[in-house]
Amino acid sequence: MSTISTPWPHGRIIETEQCLAEGAAWLAIQEPRFAAALERSGPLPLRRRGDGFSELLNAIVSQQLSTAAAATIWARLQAAGLTDPQRILGADEADLRAAGLSRQKVRYARALAGARIDYAALRGVPTGEVVATLIEVPGIGRWTAEIYAMFSLGHADVFAPGDLALQEAARVLFELPERPRERALRGMAQEWSPWRAVAAQLLWAYYRELKGREGVR
Repeated sequence: MSTISTPWPHGRIIETEQCLAEGAAWLAIQEPRFAAALERSGPLPLRRRGDGFSELLNAIVSQQLSTAAAATIWARLQAAGLTDPQRILGADEADLRAAGLSRQKVRYARALAGARIDYAALRGVPTGEVVATLIEVPGIGRWTAEIYAMFSLGHADVFAPGDLALQEAARVLFELPERPRERALRGMAQEWSPWRAVAAQLLWAYYRELKGREGVR
């Protein structure tokens, strides 16, 4: 019995921890450094999230905030019932600001609410189309769109090379002279297809271990 589904047209979908294990085993064979990272991290946990408007709104809320601050604002929005498009569009700016959103994030939240994205349809399209659709919305950049494709939709072959933790983990693991920039890391990740999302999770796990071992700036 297969551990992973491969719906056309966007390839593998990570649905279980067995899917992650399959991808990690493939990466460990292709690249000995990933084998070393996997030995340190142990089995990767499944980190699937929900999808849809509220997930992206939460991502906007969290931008440039600590985890604790973002959680506080999100809890206020939930308590006020301001986590669906209609309520966001119908709310006064004062209500959104009272929940903790900045003026810029109020604008972003309203733009997302008015974008009329077909979230169900996004589940059946390639990663490139998911990213292209989402980055049209003010406040959603490529990193957010790629993370959404990875964790909310489960795409196995998506990477987020703009992530600083991935860049630093790649620098140390691959013994690079400096932290690779987004374009360079995106090029490196081509070698990890069709399991780039698993490579990202391995690098994040390695980064967490690295921080605990020696501290990372």
